[in-house]
Amino acid sequence: MKKNLMEILACPICKGELQLKSTEEKDDEVVTGSLHCRKCKFDYPITDYIPNLLPPELQGK
Repeated sequence: MKKNLMEILACPICKGELQLKSTEEKDDEVVTGSLHCRKCKFDYPITDYIPNLLPPELQGK
């Protein structure tokens, strides 16, 4: 995921700001990590450069 996407991404539930928690980066892109919503207290995973912004009840299905 390109870091500059943080400027436009928002929580799909409350539309609040997301906080980036990067665990692996390559060439200024996030390979793995998560996007955390402080308001909803939910982490949206980033896997293989792709953020999963599905609502919690739809993740893993």
